[in-house]
Amino acid sequence: MTTLTEADALDGLRDALGLLKDREQVAQRLLDSSAKHSFDPDEELDWEAPFEEGKWFWPPELVSLYDTPLWKRMSEEQRILLSRHEAAALASLGIWFELILMQLLVRHIYDKAATSAHVRYALTEIEDECRHSKMFARVISRSGTPYYPVSRVHQNLGRLFKTISTTPGSFTATLLGEEVLDWMQRLTFPDERVQPLIRGVTRIHVVEEARHVRYAREELRRQMVTAPKWSQEFTRVTSGEFARVFSVAFVNPEVYTNVGLDRREAVAQVRASAHRRDVMQQGSRRLTDFLDDIGVLRGVGRRLWKSSGLLA
Repeated sequence: MTTLTEADALDGLRDALGLLKDREQVAQRLLDSSAKHSFDPDEELDWEAPFEEGKWFWPPELVSLYDTPLWKRMSEEQRILLSRHEAAALASLGIWFELILMQLLVRHIYDKAATSAHVRYALTEIEDECRHSKMFARVISRSGTPYYPVSRVHQNLGRLFKTISTTPGSFTATLLGEEVLDWMQRLTFPDERVQPLIRGVTRIHVVEEARHVRYAREELRRQMVTAPKWSQEFTRVTSGEFARVFSVAFVNPEVYTNVGLDRREAVAQVRASAHRRDVMQQGSRRLTDFLDDIGVLRGVGRRLWKSSGLLA
């Protein structure tokens, strides 16, 4: 009988060789993991505990204005307040993105056998994303900040993308939304400078999103081998454009107004910040390396990814 260690070793070998894994075996392993490591945020987290004085709501190095001239003029209290609003804006962005993801997953499994492990895992992931969206909404309310919806333009682009997206395009967008935020959250949940509630939220999200990333990566690798050539090329272009939208939507400019900063000055300094550019590229690097390996980052698509600032 193959042990888990041997199975993982085989997976690593297949990854190195670029081989496709059995879709049902991958899904069954993810279902088994979900059964052991899924969380109910309403029960797991202490929502009534007061926030701790002087603690951040997001690691300072990940706050958009970090190390800019404006940041150096801000008081510590104002910096922490900005981290509070940016954490709420990221949670708001996460809700928007996960609502799109859930619809894309339903489209993906619409005409597939409901008894397959692949479909059952997709439904399990939708359950996870429902809990995550509720968790993000609750942490925004608990933080006493506004809900920060994406712009009307991005809302409509999201509607268009959900309508025209192909399966490989859907999974590329899924990974873009999951992996950058996941990288940031992996830095957040062990950081003792950050509020315990925020650390708890990010811990739950990281554990459960690891399965979602695995599912999306395996399916995207398969799709970039089996999909028609036109679909592969369409994925390259649409994923590049989605990267540009995502990079703009990642910080909502309203946060600057709500903490008493000049919005135009703040936006200009974020755009000029070498530190911020490096943060976003570090957060994207694992994903862009993978996309490059499976042939997504080519031609026009690659140029769009570079113009987004997520690809060096």
